[in-house]
Amino acid sequence: MIYVHESALIEENVTIGDGARIWHDAHVRKGASIGERCILGKGVFVDAGVPIGDDCKLQNYACIYRGATLGRGVFVGPLVVFTNDIRPRATDPQFKLRGENDWQTGSIFVADGASIGAHSTILPGVTIGRWAMIGAGSVVRHDVPDYALAVGLPARLIGWVCACGDRVTSQDCRQCGEVPGDHPLRNNES
Repeated sequence: MIYVHESALIEENVTIGDGARIWHDAHVRKGASIGERCILGKGVFVDAGVPIGDDCKLQNYACIYRGATLGRGVFVGPLVVFTNDIRPRATDPQFKLRGENDWQTGSIFVADGASIGAHSTILPGVTIGRWAMIGAGSVVRHDVPDYALAVGLPARLIGWVCACGDRVTSQDCRQCGEVPGDHPLRNNES
């Protein structure tokens, strides 16, 4: 069963998976796809054609613009912005307003299980790896590897996390017992 709050705006040709919940004032543009069991909080904006994988949670006022793709189980904190315009300008040099086809849109890919902390900004041309974690308030300008913990302005690698979300420094995770077999710490890549 799908739940869409009466104040949400869902445009034409949107696909919404079973069990999804879309809350107050959310706006999902034409051609977007929302996976099964997703939660879109108050004021979330999903741009035209954006695919959101199953089991994602987008918290209040997150903005996911065209060119972004979210894998399965991605967490997006409140006020996170996925940007897309490589050369942002409101007008051309003669001050004619730019139209929908005047933008050079970049892409962003967020892999399965990744988490983006509140009020972060993700710039175009970035891939965030599986189970990676981006600290609150970060600006991500470069790719982030699987299981990485990245924070700051600009975001930089400061450590590693387990798929359970705990910070790890060895092959053992205090929270769940053992880091996954494909983790960089298991392969001595750290």
